[in-house]
Amino acid sequence: MNNPLVQPDPGLFLWTIVTFLVLLWLLAKFAWKPLLAMLAKREETIRKSLEDAEKARLDLESIMEKSDQILTQARDEAQTIVSNGKTNADKMKDEILKNTKIKSDSILEDAKKQINSEKERAISDIKTEVVSLSIEIASKLIKKNLSETDHQAIIDDSLKEMHVKNEA
Repeated sequence: MNNPLVQPDPGLFLWTIVTFLVLLWLLAKFAWKPLLAMLAKREETIRKSLEDAEKARLDLESIMEKSDQILTQARDEAQTIVSNGKTNADKMKDEILKNTKIKSDSILEDAKKQINSEKERAISDIKTEVVSLSIEIASKLIKKNLSETDHQAIIDDSLKEMHVKNEA
């Protein structure tokens, strides 16, 4: 038994107790009080939340009772309104259908006019673009006296530009 860990040493024993007491004092001073304060605060928060939940439950029960009363009253009023409304509804139905037909015809006519207007504007824009491209091609041809392959290249380039402009 020559193991120094198993043999009692009074100095080591004394320092271990002193270290333990110092550590216990440090924990009590710096850790225990904040932990207890935090736990007390948490406990208060939970207690308040439970009280609020109970109050909300009671308020909800009161609201549900009032809601049931209002629903009963509303059902009674609704029955009266429905019986009176059925007679008026049949009269108004024919009038509304007639007015709706007139309005829908008017809206359809306006839409047709707008479509035609947009169509004419688009055609005008296309014509303007074609004229512009034609003038541009003609001015390029007039500026240069080119061979047949050069002419074909200019035409191809112009068509590509027109295609790119039309896509945009």
